[in-house]
Amino acid sequence: MSSLEQILAQADKRRAEHQLAYAGALSPAEAFELLQLDSSARLVDVRTRAELDWVGRPLVGDGQYAHVEWTRYPGGVPNPEFLAQLQQAVGSPDTPVLFLCRSAARSKLAAVAAAQAGYTKVFDLLEGFEGDKDGNGHRKTVSGWCFRGLPWMGA
Repeated sequence: MSSLEQILAQADKRRAEHQLAYAGALSPAEAFELLQLDSSARLVDVRTRAELDWVGRPLVGDGQYAHVEWTRYPGGVPNPEFLAQLQQAVGSPDTPVLFLCRSAARSKLAAVAAAQAGYTKVFDLLEGFEGDKDGNGHRKTVSGWCFRGLPWMGA
């Protein structure tokens, strides 16, 4: 197990290497450890409600999980209330916020928007919940929260 300082240092290293506009990026295992080490941290799932219903969601500590859609289903229309709902879900802009989506695309966009809105401890969760597709077009077999064996609840 890493210390909170080691995890944050690794996230910051990725921020610098990739010139990220937010505090940094975390592997699924690092994110899970951070959530265990810092009870104030929040995992914000930005997938659609349909994805939660059909695919499942990560299991983390009590009160640490929040769902705020980045885009709406159907149609992928941007959620105009994203920032207001984020504020309601996490409170203080100093709260550590870890964004998660299916494969780490929407979560990056959400992290940028949150950082631009004044959130100071915003992280993208690399690989996402389901990860990349394998050679057969299937997810959960190559990378991601599920593939890494972290706790989750199916649909």
